[in-house]
Amino acid sequence: MKLRYTPFQLKVLSAEEQESPYHEAFKSFKSLESSLYIVGTLHSMLAPIIASLKYIEPNLKITYIMTDAGALPLSFSQTVKKLKELKLLDTTITVGHAFGGDIECVNIYTGIIAAKLVAKSDITIITMGPGIVGTGTQYGFSGIEQASIIDAVNKLGGISIAIPRISFSDTRDRHKGISHHTLTILENIACTRTNVVFPILKKEYEKLISLQLEKSNINKKHNIIYENGSEVLNALNYFSLNVKTMGRSYHDDEAFFLTMGAVAKAGIKFLENDQ
Repeated sequence: MKLRYTPFQLKVLSAEEQESPYHEAFKSFKSLESSLYIVGTLHSMLAPIIASLKYIEPNLKITYIMTDAGALPLSFSQTVKKLKELKLLDTTITVGHAFGGDIECVNIYTGIIAAKLVAKSDITIITMGPGIVGTGTQYGFSGIEQASIIDAVNKLGGISIAIPRISFSDTRDRHKGISHHTLTILENIACTRTNVVFPILKKEYEKLISLQLEKSNINKKHNIIYENGSEVLNALNYFSLNVKTMGRSYHDDEAFFLTMGAVAKAGIKFLENDQ
């Protein structure tokens, strides 16, 4: 039951429950066996990453897990609709009170498991639906869930990649360079070590990012990876995707989009090394 004890209470068949054909698979689950999960904080991260992944490796099987930290109905996302139409996204999973996915799950742990056991995903991307909540305070934002999701992936035996939120176009100082959201999550909240991917940028931008990583000790707590993300623009153009983040396009906020391209490229390298 989702949206429990509200006028909109909704009954769904979750993949884990006894009536589900996958019930026994969940009962016998042991480990994610190094399956790859990319964990973000904004819905606008989804399209550029998936486009980049499919542009580089067209045969990848990709799953999207939508959490309940943003919009709850999956149908609200025009991004998902477009990605499905273009056959770039194979399976959707909605967890918690989010609903409308190809697969419904009770929580993020079983959603992560379903991506492996049910969707048979090569790469799974996890982030909220449209509409992050923020308050301008250190801990008061719904994207803070990234920390617990990273921990969930790691504890279940998967490989996690954290998407940093990076911008040099946001007028708010707290989001300049590495966003305070990412700094808070990776410095103070995440309990396990993850892989954090950064793009190759202008030297002055890289200098600020390095200072932020050193000041927060994130470069000691996590694995820092630098990757060329420039394929993202080719990917967006190839698939005719007009994507914006906070109202800004690629040309308005290049660093944000290059980060998505870098994450995609790093993800494919993880897959290749695992094979």
